[in-house]
Amino acid sequence: MIAAVILLRVVSREQQDQPAWTPDLLHAPHDAPDKASRVRTMFNAIAPRYELVNALCSGGRDAAWRRRTIRLAGVTRDDDVLDIATGTGDLARAFAKAQPRSIVGTDFAHEMLSQARLVTGGGVDRWCEADALRLPFRDQSFSITSCAFGVRNFRDLDTGLAEMHRVLRPGGRAVILEFTRPRNAIARGFYELYSNRLMPVFASWVSGDKSGAYRYLPKSVVSFLDAAQMCERLRGVGFTEAHATPLTMGVVTVYVATTTA
Repeated sequence: MIAAVILLRVVSREQQDQPAWTPDLLHAPHDAPDKASRVRTMFNAIAPRYELVNALCSGGRDAAWRRRTIRLAGVTRDDDVLDIATGTGDLARAFAKAQPRSIVGTDFAHEMLSQARLVTGGGVDRWCEADALRLPFRDQSFSITSCAFGVRNFRDLDTGLAEMHRVLRPGGRAVILEFTRPRNAIARGFYELYSNRLMPVFASWVSGDKSGAYRYLPKSVVSFLDAAQMCERLRGVGFTEAHATPLTMGVVTVYVATTTA
């Protein structure tokens, strides 16, 4: 029995040491057949220092991006907010400052939600471990659905966007904050030099990550949709309007999509 327990621990430790993202997978990360499990593994691995790394690597701009997202959402005291792929809950807590009626944060990475629950007094009503592609909520349960830096990690983008639409009430809006490639060639060159060369080394060192998360993240941006394509996909799953607002020279974009009133 003791030998079996030791063996299980050794196997578990070896699995943890295996990177979620290897160089061959990074050529087309969105095409990986087991993308969901790899994304879950990497986010569980980087959860403890996730917010610290975000703040350092963005030069503190991540907080400003979240504030702008909240303003574009047009939050009122009658709103019920569902923050999808909430991670450690930083966007959900930002929503709380606008004082909507209720806020629920969901994520499928257990360790991310564990970190979110450690923050007391954040104003979030409930944390729920759930897959963004199979949300455990009834149709038309919320007036706002949101997602920060998460939709490009969905195994099936259209299914995830359709779920955001399904749980919205008539006249509701989906608000998405996501990385994009700057359209200006000079800005794009500097950004991609930083995100592909410098950031992965620094972020991996700060976080102690061995999962390959900070190699995957910039690759997942380069191979993801541009703003026009994203708006088209939002309209394709049933949203009547979709608008994109670029921030910080187009490094990130906020999408606001509305349902039929």
